[in-house]
Amino acid sequence: MKNLLSVLIISIFFTAYTNAQIYEPVEWKTSVEKISTSEFDLIITATVDSGWHLYSQNVPEGGPIPTTFSFKSIPDQFELVGKTTEGEGHEEYDKVFDMNIKYFENEAVFKQRIKLHTDKEITINETLEFMVCDDTNCLPPTEVDISFKVKGSTASEVSTITSTGNNKDFLQENHIDKEKSNSKSKSGKTDKKSLSEVEKTHKKQKNRSLWTLFILSFFAGFAALLTPCVFPMIPMTVSFFTKQSKTKAIGIRNAIIFGLAIIFLYVLLGTVVTSIFGADSLNALSTNVWFNIIFFLLLVVFAVSFLGAFEITLPSSWGTKVDSQADKGGMIGIFFMALALAIVSFSCTGPIVGTALVAAASQGGIAPVISMFGFSLAIALPFALFAAFPGWMNSMPKSGGWLNTVKVFLGFLELALAFKFLSNADLVLQAHWLEREVFLAIWITIFGMLAFYLFGKIKLPHDSDLPHISVGRLSLGLVVLAFTIYMIPGLWGAPLKLISGFPPPMHYSESAYGVGFTKLGGGGNTATIEMPDGAHLGPHDIVSFLDYDKGLAYANKVGLPVMLDFTGHACVNCRKMEERVWSDPRVLNILKTKVVLISLYVDDKRNLPESEQYTSELSGKKVTTIGKKWSEFQIKKYKANAQPYYVLLDQDGNNLNEHTAYNPDIEAYLAWLNEGIGNFKN
Repeated sequence: MKNLLSVLIISIFFTAYTNAQIYEPVEWKTSVEKISTSEFDLIITATVDSGWHLYSQNVPEGGPIPTTFSFKSIPDQFELVGKTTEGEGHEEYDKVFDMNIKYFENEAVFKQRIKLHTDKEITINETLEFMVCDDTNCLPPTEVDISFKVKGSTASEVSTITSTGNNKDFLQENHIDKEKSNSKSKSGKTDKKSLSEVEKTHKKQKNRSLWTLFILSFFAGFAALLTPCVFPMIPMTVSFFTKQSKTKAIGIRNAIIFGLAIIFLYVLLGTVVTSIFGADSLNALSTNVWFNIIFFLLLVVFAVSFLGAFEITLPSSWGTKVDSQADKGGMIGIFFMALALAIVSFSCTGPIVGTALVAAASQGGIAPVISMFGFSLAIALPFALFAAFPGWMNSMPKSGGWLNTVKVFLGFLELALAFKFLSNADLVLQAHWLEREVFLAIWITIFGMLAFYLFGKIKLPHDSDLPHISVGRLSLGLVVLAFTIYMIPGLWGAPLKLISGFPPPMHYSESAYGVGFTKLGGGGNTATIEMPDGAHLGPHDIVSFLDYDKGLAYANKVGLPVMLDFTGHACVNCRKMEERVWSDPRVLNILKTKVVLISLYVDDKRNLPESEQYTSELSGKKVTTIGKKWSEFQIKKYKANAQPYYVLLDQDGNNLNEHTAYNPDIEAYLAWLNEGIGNFKN
């Protein structure tokens, strides 16, 4: 019995210890590397504890907090050369944030090149901000001061700088053992994979992503094949090879070479795009405001061209010169025939190629090359296949008005896709010009007009007379109409899972559930209520307070216990808990009816009022933002700095039970809630 009691006591102590501790999983070092007499690389190296990962500088808007450097040129001392670069890292799709996210494990190296304007030794003092997570915790955004000493031909390395920025005296005063903390973070709390297994997993995920891009690009190429500029070229080109060749075998060989030349030209285009912009910078550009606006305008121009307002063509002299080279015959002549096809068909293929490259840009790496390979393969295959099997030509549909219908259909799709890029820019700027309702209204209009077009109710400039519509066109029109009707409830808050990731998120709207309408209570019941002062609707429409004092005052008013939720806007594991655990009807009922929820966001960047700003007892720096205030509050009061972190309190702020952190076990989390509520009642 004594042994059992001892085990229970040790278990309780261990649980309390692991839930309340200060993590310091990243150590920063700086050094300087001489490049020339006036140019130097400032090198910042992060050593990351096993199991933790540090986010890249290039994280799309709405994702975790990126690693950020505040390097600025000082005219009379030095100037920056280019941007801060970083290592390759890992990239994978994150379901919580619905985006590809790049991060680093074990070690990350960042470099900033500078050019000196003085012979004197200078000290460069900068600040970096970063965020790290492991399988169960995310730490709040942390600022670290870094320093470099640079003088002409010499460079001195700066001493190690730790990542937490926390006051060491404070850690010692509260008996937080850093070595134990680090060893715990290295050993991990849940399933841990070896480094080789992690790398294999990332490689598989990246390969799957590239395969998806290849397949989508292949279908884009097939769509380009069915346009008025390309489709009629198939019988003409195949006939040329079969008639001009001495034998059937030579004709087939020449057609295959022609197809390979098409593939080579488009893959070369993808390679050039990648080499000009760089494998990593394409990804960075895809999250840039102005780049997204340029994409939007470009796709609108492509769409208007497809709809028949004008044609985008390359200079006619290009085609004439290429045709003259094609007449030479042989391998060179075949290559120039392929180039002539690319130039002549540019008015149809150009917009689709541009769109495919835009999509590939968001993935970076060799994605543009893979995209162009898939696109060109779809165009090249028919030329080789029909040359090998000329009898198949008889089964090909005749050219006619249906080809322009395909072109117009693609124009509507281009126009819809364009607004996705405008939405990206709006989300980054937080301008709220293109909120969810406006975006959906635009898409409903575009696809509604497309449905009317397919039903023959709208006629565009290059359309031929349509005495009747085919069964295929009618079927496609019905599908588009059904999709249009499906989107309409989204104006009143329907999730629209089929197009998840295209419209702005639910919270980025005029009213997530329509004007004056909210979802409250469990089981899908709806009602309208008057919100308490200082409260808002949190995850799953739980009434939540963002201020500790206001939430505690409301708890006293209604006679309920308090649940503190230390969280972050960019906390991955916080979102996982909300989606997987809080969504359980039993847990959700408690959070909505039996406790007062106070969510304290440690990464809230909004400034505190001047009168509420103060100097930190931990770091000695001035606390100017709401997020830093709640982060310090968590560290001082609960001796913890990780999120998510949950505390149950009575109306006087006293603990009702042990605190808890990330715990995806619904039954265990429910038992923790019931234990605290039971203690409150007793």
